[in-house]
Amino acid sequence: EAVMLIKPLRFMNRSGAPVRAAVGRTGVDPEVDLLVIADDIDLPLGKIRLRTGGSAGGHNGLRDIIASLDTEQFSRLRVGIGRNGDAADHVLSTFEAAEHDLAAEAIATAADAAERWLAEGMDAAMNAFNGVDLAEPPEA
Repeated sequence: EAVMLIKPLRFMNRSGAPVRAAVGRTGVDPEVDLLVIADDIDLPLGKIRLRTGGSAGGHNGLRDIIASLDTEQFSRLRVGIGRNGDAADHVLSTFEAAEHDLAAEAIATAADAAERWLAEGMDAAMNAFNGVDLAEPPEA
């Protein structure tokens, strides 16, 4: 099965038009075949969350995609980056040295979650990955 990865060349806040163009060009149904992966300052670094549909939750990029597609009904994978100081500065900055390992692990886990979504669907991905917090040691 063919899979298309799209990374808009615009800031996330203006990614709605490129996503709409890709959906239109491919003819996919965004309610079934679209997974938007986005950073989330409201989730701590090391936590990811999968969700089907819903509001933008204060995320301007998701708001732009929702407006461009005229639907909230698409899957999204939020990757926590935590909140530190001014939101715009934090989102556009690089991770601090002490955060690099956790950020790399979160990105790898998000990739695994996206693969699970592709292979088994959203329910399986949510069951496997929602609630996982890489910053907390596993229970003994």
